Amino acid sequence: MRDIGKYRGIIPAFYACYDDAGDISSQRTAAWAEYLLGAGVKGLYVCGSSGECIYQGVEDRKRTLEAVMEAVGGRLTVIAHVACNNTADSAVLAAHAESLGVDAIAAIPPIYFHLPERSIARYWNDISAAAPRTDFIIYNIPQLAGTALTMPLFREMLKNPRVAGVKNSSMPIQDIQMFKAEGGEDFAVFNGPDEQLVGGLAIGADGAIGGTYGVMPELYLRIYDLCRAGRYDEARPIQYACNDIIAALCAGTGHMYAMIKAVIKLRTGVALGGVRKPLTDTAPEDGARIEQCAAMIDEAIKKFC
Repeated sequence: MRDIGKYRGIIPAFYACYDDAGDISSQRTAAWAEYLLGAGVKGLYVCGSSGECIYQGVEDRKRTLEAVMEAVGGRLTVIAHVACNNTADSAVLAAHAESLGVDAIAAIPPIYFHLPERSIARYWNDISAAAPRTDFIIYNIPQLAGTALTMPLFREMLKNPRVAGVKNSSMPIQDIQMFKAEGGEDFAVFNGPDEQLVGGLAIGADGAIGGTYGVMPELYLRIYDLCRAGRYDEARPIQYACNDIIAALCAGTGHMYAMIKAVIKLRTGVALGGVRKPLTDTAPEDGARIEQCAAMIDEAIKKFC
């Protein structure tokens, strides 16, 4: 039986950290990792969507993961998202992640071309083969990747003994139930959509990986603890508060991750830089919205935590 205890808990999707010139900042990356460690999260999901991986090169992603592992490796569960839109670069990142001692690697399916499932399985298995001693997490996010993890594809991937979990970001909560039932008790299923954390945990998710966890970890940690205790009536209003905050973060001129980084700097003093083009950074007119989001988070923490 595989021990999935290291995957049970709140795992923020790690934000890309840039210097003032827009390059990867190892110093800011390490500082952000240390901050999240101090917040009490279970682990970090590095170089995924929230890490702007689609707009970064292989060396950028290596530098980020190296800085994270140097700062908190061995003290937190670290899952490295290694998918690129080609197998060769993905395999390079997978081998690099294994050499650093990450707990798991993860990958979305290839995007743009609509590949048959046999090609997607080969892509994932080739990536896994480049890190043969490391757990592999399938990242299912069909609304962005354009490819869904079907049950036939899932069963094919389960033939690979390194496949240890699914980060499920599809909107139907039932998918969590189906993947958990098919994968078994020693298979980890993560809730992906932040807006449905309570529902995902109620239906059987082991842990949760989310793009807004980093800006308000206290609230999601409280939701997780309450749900694990079966106190869903108490967790529900916190979920509602988080959803209202997410809506406000998405209402700025800047992209949500630009807004999040501005809110983090305002609330904590930790500077993460901007976002990488073609993502849109914040504008002066976002100032009031950023202050509003920070106030909403502070009020929710005071009320629920």
